[in-house]
Amino acid sequence: MKENIKLGLILLLITGIAGFLLGGAYEITKAPIAASIEADKQAAMKAILPTADKFEKADVKITDKVSEVNAGMKGTEIAGYAIKVAPKGYGGPVEIMVGISTDGKVSGIKILSHTETPGLGANAPEPKFSDQYKNKPTKGKLEVVKTVPSKDNQIQALTGATITSKAVTLGVNEAIDFYNSSLKGAKK
Repeated sequence: MKENIKLGLILLLITGIAGFLLGGAYEITKAPIAASIEADKQAAMKAILPTADKFEKADVKITDKVSEVNAGMKGTEIAGYAIKVAPKGYGGPVEIMVGISTDGKVSGIKILSHTETPGLGANAPEPKFSDQYKNKPTKGKLEVVKTVPSKDNQIQALTGATITSKAVTLGVNEAIDFYNSSLKGAKK
């Protein structure tokens, strides 16, 4: 009986020390991880809305489809918006930042994170696919086609990754809908 209590106390001491060390490691790494995530987000916004000098969180009511909206500022004027969406892809959510300029065009997209199939859906961030969204109009829905696009609102699907292609396009359409319903014509 005494041996069991002694072993239990030793185990309690070991787990207590391990918990303390893990908590300390979390506190030490929390700020650098948050800074890295913010830097990645800023770089993505600058890439998709290159005319903007800085980005400010927009004071708008977000929806269940849109998780974040940032106004891209050029001086004191709004140059466009960086809208973050996360539609469900084949392997889980595909987190996308969509840039929409105030002239009513998609200025670009940046896929921030995904868990899509390597070699197939994981190719969505590649410029061959993601650059197709540049300069697409914000009037009407974009659609995915398996052939070479023949209309301005068409996006050619990734070979073997139609679900991912449709998910990314759905996310861009959600951002466009949000822009048209909540941001279009807004002034700073």
